Amino acid sequence: MFDSLSERLAATVKKLRGQARLTEENIQDTLREVRMALLEADVALPVVKEFIARVKERAVGKDVLNSLTPGQELIRVVDEELTEVMGHANEGLDLEEKHPAIILMAGLQGAGKTTSVGKLARFLKEKADKRVMVVSADVYRPAAIEQLETLAKEVDARFYPSDSSYDPVEIAEEAVSAARVQRMDVLIVDTAGRLHIDDKMMDEIKRINAAITPDETLFVVDSMTGQDAANTARAFNDALPLTGVILTKADGDARGGAALSVRHITGKPIKFLGVGEKTAALEPFHPDRIASRILGMGDVLSLVEEVQQKVDHAKAAKLANKVKKGRGFDLNDLQDQLAQMQKMGGIASLMDKMPGNMNIPDQVKKQATDGKQFDRMIAIINSMTPQERRFPDIIKGSRKRRIAKGSGAQIQEVNRLLKQHLQMKKMMKKFKGGGMRKMMRAMKGQMPPGMPF
Repeated sequence: MFDSLSERLAATVKKLRGQARLTEENIQDTLREVRMALLEADVALPVVKEFIARVKERAVGKDVLNSLTPGQELIRVVDEELTEVMGHANEGLDLEEKHPAIILMAGLQGAGKTTSVGKLARFLKEKADKRVMVVSADVYRPAAIEQLETLAKEVDARFYPSDSSYDPVEIAEEAVSAARVQRMDVLIVDTAGRLHIDDKMMDEIKRINAAITPDETLFVVDSMTGQDAANTARAFNDALPLTGVILTKADGDARGGAALSVRHITGKPIKFLGVGEKTAALEPFHPDRIASRILGMGDVLSLVEEVQQKVDHAKAAKLANKVKKGRGFDLNDLQDQLAQMQKMGGIASLMDKMPGNMNIPDQVKKQATDGKQFDRMIAIINSMTPQERRFPDIIKGSRKRRIAKGSGAQIQEVNRLLKQHLQMKKMMKKFKGGGMRKMMRAMKGQMPPGMPF
């Protein structure tokens, strides 16, 4: 997300290198470039105008602080203003002391409402330990109810059955009663969408809202629609008492205009980002962290949180102990590491949060976004015998052909996997004894501030 905007801003601040002071003259061209970068990212024009005015007011005439370059000073100002545009800090859901707390989901057809219901149910169960019920009041879209039922089973949420012959308002009211009787903590109500805003759709969702008086009314919008996302958000905000926004398909949006526009236009916080198709691909929206990503400074906090939540720490400790004792790194270990990376969203998700990510070559980024890459590598390892996984050196010509055929891969892919394993094995040898701490100390200058090395 934000790749194109990050690249443009990075190129822009480079032009200020060597300047001792930010002035009207040397910043004018820079601000013009920033303005063009934002417009190309499909940020709404009123947002761009106000943003540029605020950056100019704060940046012009400021002396460079200590050893900071003008480019770094500008980045600091832009970082703070981006955070301001998107809303300071993450705003969570208001679900406490309500039984059940009711969440109403609204948005256009195709925005990802039903999928977001499943993701949100999983998030609340796993992160907030809530008992969650979901219900579909979408009686128009074919298989909408069945889709939600399937998602509910996947995330282990309670599903309230509904029928396309019922009135959506009655479905919502009955679901509230059922959730109350079954002592659910949260009820999430999925509603019908349309391909465009129309009076009938708005009237129906207004009636549902009036009947169940939800504690949270979340507007679900496709981030790839850019300025249209902001305009649609305004229409829903005029019709409903929105409390927040979920931006979906953020992983496929290189521009990021919706994230910068929606908050400004509606005045409502973006609460979550949908960053993939899987039910675990939902992130709380932290404006300060997103601003850091846009400016290529990464998002170390989110990266650390993901590691804490998604990595199997028992397996990690076992591998660390194995490597420390010099017992080698075999293909079983590599398979475990690939599985762990998949749980964290793959290489692309990790790269997006790493500092300096915009300096990563395009070819590497392109390979990282291939979500099936890990699947292919794991399939190759699965086609090996237990002995081959433990002793990869025995894998020669005939074995390679058998493994390639069994996994549906090319022999070149098998060779590439074995080469990658060998490189990792060599690296792991350096970690034997106190090698890892020595290496991390040597890398200290390249690590983010505050790392304990």
